[in-house]
Amino acid sequence: MIGGLFIYNHKGEILISRIYRDDIARNAVDAFRVNVIHARSQIRSPVTNIARTSFFHLKKSNIWITAVTRQNVNAAMVFEMLHKTLALMTSYFGKVSEEAIKSNFVLIYELLDEILDFGYPQKTDSGILKTFITQQGIKTTSAEEQTKITNQVTGQIGWRREGIKYRRNELFLDVLENVNLLMNAQGKVLSAHVSGRVVMRSYLSGMPECKFGMNDKIITDNKDKDNTNNNSDIIAKKKNAGIAIDDCTFHQCVKLSKFETERSISFIPPDGEFELMRYRTTKDISFPFRIIPLVREIGKTKMEIKVVLKSNYRPALLGQKIEVKIPTPVTTAGVNLFCSKGRSKYKSSDNAVVWRIKRMAGLKEAQLTAEIELLPSTENRKWQRPPISMNFEVAYAPSGLKVRYLKVFEPKLGYSDQQTTKFIRYIGRAGLYEVRV
Repeated sequence: MIGGLFIYNHKGEILISRIYRDDIARNAVDAFRVNVIHARSQIRSPVTNIARTSFFHLKKSNIWITAVTRQNVNAAMVFEMLHKTLALMTSYFGKVSEEAIKSNFVLIYELLDEILDFGYPQKTDSGILKTFITQQGIKTTSAEEQTKITNQVTGQIGWRREGIKYRRNELFLDVLENVNLLMNAQGKVLSAHVSGRVVMRSYLSGMPECKFGMNDKIITDNKDKDNTNNNSDIIAKKKNAGIAIDDCTFHQCVKLSKFETERSISFIPPDGEFELMRYRTTKDISFPFRIIPLVREIGKTKMEIKVVLKSNYRPALLGQKIEVKIPTPVTTAGVNLFCSKGRSKYKSSDNAVVWRIKRMAGLKEAQLTAEIELLPSTENRKWQRPPISMNFEVAYAPSGLKVRYLKVFEPKLGYSDQQTTKFIRYIGRAGLYEVRV
């Protein structure tokens, strides 16, 4: 697996050096410094091969973290390990900087000995590592605490310790979605998908078991098989139609066997904030906004661009942080702007008009007109017409995902699902949301 792990500062000076295998020589440190950090041309690839040695590197602020190997390894796993290492450092001593690494180098070496064994990744969960590694060093533990640590390292519930107590039992669930869209000028969707995350914040006492259900299409289809085919059932089916999830990944706390058999997500949640699942869907997406562009060229020195923005969600909802970026030709000399809502400004550095609207209700319409004066040019090259891009935030899930239920069970402490305060929030944001002109 990994032969060694090095951390450099921006000058190429070595801050941390840990070699796990004999096939990595000490001169590998200098090879990376000369060929990557001090390279004359910018290194764009995160993987660099030097003399049959592969260097997988990440740069965070003024720090380089590099994994070195001479074997044919899984690149995705190496980068996952590097990101986990940076996350652990952040969890232990906050911002990862040169000063922080120098102040905590003993702790970092302890972490590296636990994270990697002979170059193979082992424990990377901060909750587990914090039970027996502190900033002062290894914590002296009693026999009872040692048993608890062993259970967490080798047991099934390593992500949550026992004995957690809160005055109020609260559970926060956020459905966060990014809508990606590419549409042509006539309104035809060329490509679209939604990538979503379900993020939870758990402040529950004891060792509770939670059950989470959503309107997955497989669940709703199974329920509809038991219904009769009269008109009322067909109407109900349309209203409660589930979403077709193309792929999804879960946190390690989820019991996958129950999901495969019952299609319910059952889990014992970690304490605090964590990502329960990720998913992706490509069908039946509700696009929050429709952009209708119209470009009219008036001779060689004038151009007019009209953009109509329509909100497609329910009137009770509000769209926020709306920003439309309309590209202009490189030869633009000046722009006169008129907008029915919000504020607009021409940015010469970006060759674009930026139109911002603080809030916009559902089923509303706004319009912007840009009168552009162009400099005379001897070149006959046509303007390539880059796409109009957009950012926004809406309070619903564009994929149509709905939380059907969220239940909490804790038999030992005796508090019920009704005694738990639960908050559910939906947020839809723009990913790569573009319309061709």
